[in-house]
Amino acid sequence: MSLRSTVDFLLYQWLDASSLNQRERFTDHTRETFDAVLDTCERIAREKYAPFNRLVDTQEPHFDGDKVILPQATHDAQKAYAASGMLSAAQDYEMGGMQLPYTVEAAANAFFACASASIGSGMLTSGNANLLMTHGTALQKEVFAKNEFAGRFSGTMCLSEPQAGSSLSDVATRAVPDGEGFESDPLGPRYRLKGNKMWISAGEHELTENIIHLVLAKIPDDTGKLVPGTRGISLFIVPKKLVDTQGQLTGVRNDVALAGLNHKCGWRGTTNTLLNFGEGKYPVTATPGVDGQGAGAVGYLVGQAGKGLACMFHMMNEARIGIGLAATMLGMAGYYASLDYARNRPQGRPMGPQGKDAAKPQIPIIEHADVKRMLLAQKSYCEGSLALDLYCARLVDEQHTGDAQSADDARLLLEVLTPIAKSWPSEWCLEANSLAIQIHGGYGYTRDFPVEQYWRDNRLNMIHEGTHGIQAMDLLGRKVLMEDGRGLQLLAQRITASIQKASSHSSLRAHADQLAQALQQVATATQAAWSTGEPGDALANAVPYMQAFGHTVLAWIWLDVATLVVSTQQGQTDLENQGRLLAARFFFQYELPKIGAWLQVVQNRDRTCADFPQEAF
Repeated sequence: MSLRSTVDFLLYQWLDASSLNQRERFTDHTRETFDAVLDTCERIAREKYAPFNRLVDTQEPHFDGDKVILPQATHDAQKAYAASGMLSAAQDYEMGGMQLPYTVEAAANAFFACASASIGSGMLTSGNANLLMTHGTALQKEVFAKNEFAGRFSGTMCLSEPQAGSSLSDVATRAVPDGEGFESDPLGPRYRLKGNKMWISAGEHELTENIIHLVLAKIPDDTGKLVPGTRGISLFIVPKKLVDTQGQLTGVRNDVALAGLNHKCGWRGTTNTLLNFGEGKYPVTATPGVDGQGAGAVGYLVGQAGKGLACMFHMMNEARIGIGLAATMLGMAGYYASLDYARNRPQGRPMGPQGKDAAKPQIPIIEHADVKRMLLAQKSYCEGSLALDLYCARLVDEQHTGDAQSADDARLLLEVLTPIAKSWPSEWCLEANSLAIQIHGGYGYTRDFPVEQYWRDNRLNMIHEGTHGIQAMDLLGRKVLMEDGRGLQLLAQRITASIQKASSHSSLRAHADQLAQALQQVATATQAAWSTGEPGDALANAVPYMQAFGHTVLAWIWLDVATLVVSTQQGQTDLENQGRLLAARFFFQYELPKIGAWLQVVQNRDRTCADFPQEAF
């Protein structure tokens, strides 16, 4: 089964994406235009990304004292991606976009992530520009977002600091008004920023004319002190090079300096940086009455002062779904590689009634039951994750183009599912990569085969855009409780509807019953976790809760896919659909039973981990 056939099945048969062109925003599109986009992206990924995945891993970015040097292949890939129009695929025509459904955009981006996640594409740039489209002024959209969509500029998100990784309340970067008249700058209230940002992907390079940093910083109060917590955080546009109101470079380099490149286990094809803002390396003296030496980097306020974190979450949530898709496709790449290897690697002999006959020829390792187990696990994890990713993308389209009730339901479902869409693929598609290495045996641990790189690249995704623990606390501590639990109720209703549909088919009835029990277990554990009203009791086992919640969601996804296959009577005659039914069966037989152990500690509010004295380690 190819990636394209899997995408086509999920997109057109399962999610009925073709029906989206009946909505006003997408009336110019047909199945043919959607396919043309997929064809183009598949071709670019095959020609410009896949052949260079190992190259960008071995030829890491390096700083020559003036510029960050990347392989020519990276420049060519980024140029081809920008030329494809994918940076602005879902945007309005007026912004240079194609007004594509986000569902189709996500499906098309899957090809790039599968070919080479390490090269990267435009996730941060699109997310940066999309944030500005929601929270920026008209001129900020025109000058910054539009040029990012066009590929002239690229974008970053600058949150973490060396002393404050995920703890954004401890952000220490300062932003002060840039002299008299700072509020009247056409590009937005103008500030000077000083501070350091760490783990900034694509923070310095020569791939585009300019880099647009979105930076979280705090504006001091009247006493010069920073407001504690997250309430004082504001968001600023800090371009690497200053621009005029037409988006043209002024020739002035902003005071944003590369302090160092982070050398990573994986994702080596993209730069990851420590940036210094306002250290005086590139003093900006363009502001009348302000001494440029040490004054700080020029930044323009986005939205309201003190409301920056709410703005940044727009980009963070989009990035979390993007990370889930990247993790999925790295898992998928490993699955395809190990499947090919298993079909072609002879080893061992079949077990007969009298044992093995050494005189018989060796068989491909795919004929061994344990290798099939590992392949089936990968298939169930990766194809299930892709279905979840695209389902979430479909909710984005519903939120933006559905009727009022459908849009609000989609919004709330996305709130609940986003931690799962990010965390589940990043854990279980990483496990798929580990199984791909295992299938290769000792060869998998060498650089002669690509599976070790896929694992290294994927290991970051459990950390990227909020660690596993953060996603778990977000899910159990906020998302299942928000709006009096309405999001969780909505999800339960959708799962129950799928259970009812599946129950009408005798071959799926046992799976439907099993999922119904799992859903009840999650509900019981959720209630038990919060029964004392103490966050410390509830969140002590947030990660096991999220693991069980995620497995329940993926079981739902697989049951819904299986119901479609059975209802269209394709499961007995079509090998691909047989594969889907057997992958669903595997998930219910081997994976869903795991939730009992995870939920037991949640339901008991077990404090073994929370109360363990640090000295006892």
